[in-house]
Amino acid sequence: MKEKPSERANKTPDVTSQELQTVFDIWSSVKGLSKPREAVPPPQYSYSYDGESESEQGAYSRLHDYLRSARKHVWLILGIVTVVTTLVAVYMARQPDVYEARAGIQVDLEATNSALGSMKSNSFILSVPSQDPTYFNTQMQILSSAGLLGRVVKTLDLEHNRAFTNPQSAESRSTWESLKHMTGLGDRKSEAQQSRAVERVGTDTLAPPTSRDDLVEINRLSPYVESLQARLSVKQMSDTRLIEIRFKHSDPQVSAKILNAIADAFVYSNLERKTETSDKAGDFLQKRIIELQTEIRSSEERLINYAKNNQIISLDPNQNTVVDRLSGLNKQLLEAENERKLAEAAFRASLTPGAAEALAEGSAKQAQEAETKLVDLKQKRADLLVEYTEKVPEVRAIDEQIAAMEGQAKESRAKAVNVVKTNLETHYRESLAREQSLRSAFGKQRSETLTQNEAAVNYRIIQQEIATNKDLLDGLLQRSKENDVIMAGTPNNIHVVDYATVPKSPVGPKRAQSLLLASLVALVFGVALSRYLDYLDDTIHSSDDVEKMLRLPALAVIPAIRNSAPRRLLTSVSLMQRNGNGARPELLLNTDANSPLAEAYRHLRTSILLSSAGGAPQSLLVTSSQPSEGKTTTAVNAALILEQTGESVLVIDADMRRPRLHSVFDLENKRGLSTILASKMSDDEMLEVISKHEPSGINVLTSGTIPPNPAELLGSDRMDDLIKVLKEKFTYIVFDSPPIASFTDSVLISSFVDGVILVVHGDHASRAIVRRSKQVLEDVGAKIFGVVLNNVSVRPSDYYYYNYYAGHYQHKPDEDADIALN
Repeated sequence: MKEKPSERANKTPDVTSQELQTVFDIWSSVKGLSKPREAVPPPQYSYSYDGESESEQGAYSRLHDYLRSARKHVWLILGIVTVVTTLVAVYMARQPDVYEARAGIQVDLEATNSALGSMKSNSFILSVPSQDPTYFNTQMQILSSAGLLGRVVKTLDLEHNRAFTNPQSAESRSTWESLKHMTGLGDRKSEAQQSRAVERVGTDTLAPPTSRDDLVEINRLSPYVESLQARLSVKQMSDTRLIEIRFKHSDPQVSAKILNAIADAFVYSNLERKTETSDKAGDFLQKRIIELQTEIRSSEERLINYAKNNQIISLDPNQNTVVDRLSGLNKQLLEAENERKLAEAAFRASLTPGAAEALAEGSAKQAQEAETKLVDLKQKRADLLVEYTEKVPEVRAIDEQIAAMEGQAKESRAKAVNVVKTNLETHYRESLAREQSLRSAFGKQRSETLTQNEAAVNYRIIQQEIATNKDLLDGLLQRSKENDVIMAGTPNNIHVVDYATVPKSPVGPKRAQSLLLASLVALVFGVALSRYLDYLDDTIHSSDDVEKMLRLPALAVIPAIRNSAPRRLLTSVSLMQRNGNGARPELLLNTDANSPLAEAYRHLRTSILLSSAGGAPQSLLVTSSQPSEGKTTTAVNAALILEQTGESVLVIDADMRRPRLHSVFDLENKRGLSTILASKMSDDEMLEVISKHEPSGINVLTSGTIPPNPAELLGSDRMDDLIKVLKEKFTYIVFDSPPIASFTDSVLISSFVDGVILVVHGDHASRAIVRRSKQVLEDVGAKIFGVVLNNVSVRPSDYYYYNYYAGHYQHKPDEDADIALN
């Protein structure tokens, strides 16, 4: 029912200065909603504040997302950090202490051994290790080699040493004692236990090296050698010739003993290698000297016998007749070869078709005479044919003469051709035979010459071999004498500078660092997991999600105020009681004007009034994607907040499947929208069905009796007629409808109204379903004003006005005033 002007004037519109300021602030964002939807481009989200670039804004946004996820899942992160840190602490507490022994070895450079190819005068010593890094690095590799460590394993009998294989440093402590020891509250080893003497390895007790062919022993010692390699570290001390070696073990005595054994084995092995090299060099020199002397004697005897057997008198080339004879034969062979090539070329040319006939033309006189007579006879025959025919006897006689003459000429030419070919072939055969004879003689002479040259070459080779062996023998005799001098005293260039002592305090494991690293890794993993859980969350949480995911403006954000003070919805006692289905009314009056909920609905009213150009929309559809998202609550409170402007407002319950408005306003539902659409009422009769709710001043059109076919009624022409009548009587018309995903009723109604408001339940509604609902409405040409994000857990960082109103809106913890959803 439309109100009288006097009643409307008595009402004071609840439009505050803060709301007007909000209207002015969002005017630019909703200004383009009056344009056709297909002409409005998708909103571009590119913000920049205080001169920040887009990349800085993106980085800040991502950091903000991680912080928000961390706050949301703070207990999950704390649980992960606690569990991981506890497990790592227990694990590290059960790990035995590790002691590290240290020793120093000096490695000097060697002088070049004269027995291996250099004289004493050529020996050199480098002053800095960088000038010979290869030698120094080689010694460092030898320190950790399997061969040297295998000798240490055999020397100390580590296979049967229980202190090495089963250390007792942490075996007697329980986990609790280990935790106390880790924090520094445990018992320390006595000084007497730590100051035990460490035995050293002597040259007489050092085990021999393992043979490379003894694979059984190598495989047996391999696990112990690998254990030593894993615990041994070799490092060069900067700018010195010193090598620092360290060994870690759970038993301090074992670590020092093994390290000293490695140092001694390295020094003694180096001396053994030097002595072994000199011994081998002396043996080699003596053996080689004897071999060379024997080879020289045999070579001289072989040279004499070779000269006798090959009749070598003189090797002077000027006195050699064999070479002169070979030269003469070579000259004759070249001349015969040229003559043969000319004869062969003439013979090959005569075999070409027509070549022999051309050569025989000059020599065949009979053939030429026959040709002349043949020409005369043909001329005579031609003269007779002028007067007679071919059958005349004179012509026939001439034809016979012509035939006989042609046969004679042909026979003469053939005979001349055969004679030419025979002569050329005979000349070619003679030239070829002469060439072959000379070539055979040349080959024999050449073989004799080569044999003599080969004998001369071999003779000279034997002479050179004898001279080389004599020079080599002289050099080896000299080196043998030098090696004898070197063997008298071989210096060792490797010395142990500092022997290892028993370490007094452990160096590992680094329990504090491990705990700190484990906590940090667990924290990072927890934050990443919380962010991943938020990434898997497909629900809509804030207005930013609405604008980014749906490309629709967020008209209002309705906060979820839990454990709040009771909101006075209606003054009548009957409306404060629960109805039959257990739902609480969600109506708001202006008595709680400072609450965040009231401010949110005032923001919604402002957005509705500015949602289209040229004036506020008169008819409005409130719907949602799924049930229980708060569309009935939003429709009723939107009507209430619009009524506060002093205009007449009508709210229609178009949900003829699960109607609720009659229970919210405590009205009867015998007659309503279904009654109007199913019958032929006049305009006045339609208006009589509308009820007036006096406490709130809102006009209500209930759904009426639930029909079997609500969609057919809502999509009929009767619905269009009804809306036209209602627009003449009421300033604002608000429709409450079923969810889009379940029924088509809302889609049908959207084609009759000025615009649609889509209600989305914050933190529950799926983006895919809401996006699908939006697409369905756009496919039928509906104009979507925007989205109302309902029942949102508002954070102070998300919405600026929440803190302000939260300070003035005190709540009692024992009462529940949650927004009921339909």
